[in-house]
Amino acid sequence: MNKNFDKKALRYHSQGQPGKLVIQPSKPSETEMDLSLAYSPGVAAPCREIANEADLVYKYTSKGNLVGVVTNGTAVLGLGDIGPLASKPVMEGKAVLFKKFANIDVFDIEINEKDPEKFITAVKALEPTFGGINLEDIKAPDCFIIEEKLRKEMEIPIFHDDQHGTAIITAAALLNACKVQDKKLEEIKVAVNGAGAAAITCARLFFKLGVNPKNLLMCDSRGVIYKGRKEGMNKYKQEFAIKTDKRTLKEAVDGTDVFCGLSVAGALTKDMVKSMAEKAIIFAMANPDPEILPSEAKQVRKDIIVATGRTDFPNQVNNVLGFPSIFRGALDVNAKTINEEMKMAAVIALAELAEQEVPDSVSRAYGNKKFSFGPDYIIPKPFDPRVLMNVAPAVAKAAMESGVARKDIKNFKAYRESLEALESITRGFVRNAINKIKSKARANGGAIPTIIFPEGLSDRILPALNTIASEKICTPILLGDEEVIRKQIADLDLEEINDIQIIDPEKNEYCKEYVEEFYKLRRRKGILKTEAIRLMKDPYHFSAMAVRMGLADAVVSGAQRNYANCLKPILEIIGTRKKNLASGLSIVLFKDKTYFFADTTVNIDPSAEQLANIALHASEAAEYFGIKPSVAMLSFSNFVGKHETPIKMKKAAEIVKKARPEIIVDGEVQADAAVNPEIIKKIFPFSDLKKGANILVFPNLDSGNIAYKLVQQLGGGEVLGPFLMGLKNPANVLQRTGTVTDAINTIILTTLEAYAYQDLKQKYAE
Repeated sequence: MNKNFDKKALRYHSQGQPGKLVIQPSKPSETEMDLSLAYSPGVAAPCREIANEADLVYKYTSKGNLVGVVTNGTAVLGLGDIGPLASKPVMEGKAVLFKKFANIDVFDIEINEKDPEKFITAVKALEPTFGGINLEDIKAPDCFIIEEKLRKEMEIPIFHDDQHGTAIITAAALLNACKVQDKKLEEIKVAVNGAGAAAITCARLFFKLGVNPKNLLMCDSRGVIYKGRKEGMNKYKQEFAIKTDKRTLKEAVDGTDVFCGLSVAGALTKDMVKSMAEKAIIFAMANPDPEILPSEAKQVRKDIIVATGRTDFPNQVNNVLGFPSIFRGALDVNAKTINEEMKMAAVIALAELAEQEVPDSVSRAYGNKKFSFGPDYIIPKPFDPRVLMNVAPAVAKAAMESGVARKDIKNFKAYRESLEALESITRGFVRNAINKIKSKARANGGAIPTIIFPEGLSDRILPALNTIASEKICTPILLGDEEVIRKQIADLDLEEINDIQIIDPEKNEYCKEYVEEFYKLRRRKGILKTEAIRLMKDPYHFSAMAVRMGLADAVVSGAQRNYANCLKPILEIIGTRKKNLASGLSIVLFKDKTYFFADTTVNIDPSAEQLANIALHASEAAEYFGIKPSVAMLSFSNFVGKHETPIKMKKAAEIVKKARPEIIVDGEVQADAAVNPEIIKKIFPFSDLKKGANILVFPNLDSGNIAYKLVQQLGGGEVLGPFLMGLKNPANVLQRTGTVTDAINTIILTTLEAYAYQDLKQKYAE
């Protein structure tokens, strides 16, 4: 790494609060009662319960989600024996990864002790504190001694990540590399360079996968480990000593199918690569510089697969693919240990995941690069949110089946969905929407809504539909030239939508009927018959008419045309409900609260009556998600009402109260008071917003649009939508800056909206 990068790293660690970790309370601590419950005398009650039944510690404390990352700093990656104090930034970094990728809390513990037995004694004494221990950066062979003894003597998971994390990811990569290169595990010849903790554990796991021990040669700094060798041997190396005439790494690599390097930079030469078998597999995992650079290896061999530990090369063997999800699964069943069955389950889960279609969110995290299973993609990417959802359940299930789980997971579908919510608040919200859709479909005898898409060639819509096809929640119709769209689907490998219905508006049987209906609808609005014919060939007008005429239940557009131009045919053809108006609703999700922002996209300067209608529409949306509406009419003042905008917002609140007295609504009110009940309690105790608002109605389009965009970019909230309210049938317009994931979410929530319209059709009947 260059000096400039070092300066950035030092600034990163030192600016603001030093280090990378803070401890935050998970319960309120604002009042005297809060403090009494949090400490004395409130703590006495859970203490007594745990004293009577030890396992209740998992119910009343954070032990079940707390891991200790423990080291003595004797083998810090790339730095060697730098001691416990200097290793602390690394351990804090490990804690960040646990939290980021699996929402597991960590205390990093650096122990000033090199004697293995004394180190073991210190770690054993920590057992009451933690749900699991992640051993880190401990030199070999001490790490083997320490882990083996701790696993025998402790009743919580003990996991030396330098050994098992690396081995699990490498084993998954080996499975898939052999699949790509058409090699059989039991037949491949393997050369392992390095005989430390990671290398030895990799080799052991290779054997469990099916590699023949007679076909694996291990080398250390002295060369091949062979039967009869005396120099530099220990009982762990002895395990891999076989009868062979080969003595050097060069001889060991000659003719092998797989090179697995956990050693030093430059150990593998171009000549060695040339000598390997056809379709060779190279794992060059020395960090930060691999045994050979992929570019150098591919200069001499085009048929090879290369993996490294580096983020800037394909096929990164990164431990973050393993330890967070493995611990998540182990903790969630209160496992006593992490056994071989659990490790193998993680291997299989990771290998299988790499063969699945890669979501758009992963491509965005890597500069919009597209990934598909093959030589340059044999293991998932660390930022793939599906890793947690696939690996943790597999590990938990293996723990249960192998008898080391203290509690069982009864419903793995629900468990997976809870992990999905951990990854993203939006994921949890959308997953609940999918479940609600499926429940509605069952109640309707399996009938599902039809959604029409005017942008049949969109590189957002097509992948989005392919992703949700397996959920079977809606029937999609694409508009456009069928031959061209089918080719696009084939080119993008979107197999799930091969049979999707495609309509060409210019050739469709419905076109004549739609022209007549459109002309009848708009002839007194300046539309001539010839203009009606032309517009019905436009997919945006055709799709809106398809919804009006009942061919489809809803329309989703906006992937290839700006918002206003998409909105125009929707308003003209689908139209708004009687005495109502269209408006835009953005759903803003935080960890513990959902807000509905309105209007964020349609009405520039709505009147008090229009704002009241917008609030009522937003209230209906909140109720459909099972949220009791609490509406704040926002302004720049609190309950003063001396200027035009505050007066308008106050009047709007009064209209809502009259229309639906059961809804909590107040205004005019400033945004901070609306969302912070403490402000209301202290300064405005007369207000109805005592528990805070969840529906925020903005006085004009400027404020609404600015607010949701700022929250989306700066505020830590996740935003869904905007969605159109007040129409006769569901229709939504995507943001042009949105992603495939945004399109997926919009399609799912539009489908749910179609059911909502069915549920409320009597209410909306005109």
